[in-house]
Amino acid sequence: MVKLTAEEVQRYKRHLVLREVGAQGQQKLKAARVLVIGAGGLGSPVLLYLAAAGVGTIGIIDDDTVSLDNLQRQVVHDSADTGRLKTESASDAIARINPLVTVEKHPARLTAANALDVIGRYDIVADGSDNFATRYLVADACYFARKPLVYAALGSLDGYLSVFKPFETTADGTPYPSLRCVFPEAPPAGLVANCSEVGVLGPVAGVMGTLQATEVVKEIIGLGQSLAGRLLIYDTAASRFETISVAWDPDNPLTGRNATIKDLSGHAGAQGAACAAE
Repeated sequence: MVKLTAEEVQRYKRHLVLREVGAQGQQKLKAARVLVIGAGGLGSPVLLYLAAAGVGTIGIIDDDTVSLDNLQRQVVHDSADTGRLKTESASDAIARINPLVTVEKHPARLTAANALDVIGRYDIVADGSDNFATRYLVADACYFARKPLVYAALGSLDGYLSVFKPFETTADGTPYPSLRCVFPEAPPAGLVANCSEVGVLGPVAGVMGTLQATEVVKEIIGLGQSLAGRLLIYDTAASRFETISVAWDPDNPLTGRNATIKDLSGHAGAQGAACAAE
């Protein structure tokens, strides 16, 4: 187990005195390698809170640049960052918050060709992408790489959160569900409007991204009950959270009994991006 320096003991003392974290939990955070896909509306609070919490190495994959209309919700960037690569801007913000964190920048598009290589370098993945092609690519790649996935998605006034680790089983030996157990396939192109078309309330991204960061920390240190097998839904207009149980679907095409998805070749033509416009 990695040791904490005197500076780290001072910096993280509110964690160290917390019984559920303590020195052992903080050491796990320091040793952890987390990949954040997209430095946008969801990725912003994820990056800020993981850095502040002391996650030792944070990878950021995003091929987009900061634009003025991002700033209403993508709080890891500021006005002076307009036009910069989001990986650069986010890395600078992390350094200001916690210079003890190592940032690995991937200013690239996540594709079927590079997904397993990139994801395989990390212990856990937080998906903050903004399109269905990337979400399904990430979920499938995490399954093949055997990496836990902390999943979040936004609507205009709502959000969704879960943890997927379908390569593990429940106490009765049943596999945990995958994304494809909950949403078997992406909707047809154009059926669901994206946030650039219908808008999104900025703080909703902050709420969901903060919850996502919390689940990442929980998975790293083994805190409480995992969201694996459950889907959390946030309804902003009603100020309501709801958590529903989700189960393994034995007929799903990725992890079912007669799985038809054996690799990422089916994603080869998808134009997914890790640019997270949310």
